[in-house]
Parts: sequence; structure tokens; C-alpha cells
Amino acid sequence: MNIYVSNLSYNTTSESLKELFAGSGEVTSANVITDKITGDSRGFGFVEMPDNEEGQKAIDHLNETEFEGKTIVVNVARPRTDRNSGGQNNRGGGGFNRRRY
Repeated sequence: MNIYVSNLSYNTTSESLKELFAGSGEVTSANVITDKITGDSRGFGFVEMPDNEEGQKAIDHLNETEFEGKTIVVNVARPRTDRNSGGQNNRGGGGFNRRRY
């Protein structure tokens, strides 16, 4: 089960997130999402648990609890959607209109 965790402290690490969820069962991976440029936490992450029953137990137990000074929100992660859906491709453009004389 893939679990989404939001409202994390900016000091939370992937390891501390993994330790938090390990109290509810086996954790395959835990990943705090960071900014690509600064490397700072973006305040959310994902936890992967192989057993759905243990994953649901973790969600029920940890949702809206305090962790590292913040009240975290824990849910089943939804599949990622295409950001460019709806026919908008946002490719920019606006190039030069060059005429050859």
C-alpha cells in the first residue's frame, strides 16, 4: 500500500518517517519529498507498506497525530495524474517570427 503523508515538519527525514510507520508493520520504503534545487523538504512524503491491512492500520493510527511538532495527515496515496490533461500542453512558444528578405 502506498501512503501519502502531508504536513510534515521541514526537519523530518525519510529515516524518521520510516521509523514512525514501522510501529504499525513492515515498511518497504519511506521518502520525504525534497525541492530539486535547494534540497529542502517540501513538507510531504510517501511510505510504502507491503501489507494492505498493516497500511490501513498505520493510516487509522497515525492520521491527525502529532509528529515532530506538527499534526500530520495520513491517507492512501492516489495515483499520479497527468498534469497536462484537459488539452493544455503549456509548451510555451512565443518565438520569433523571422522573415527572410
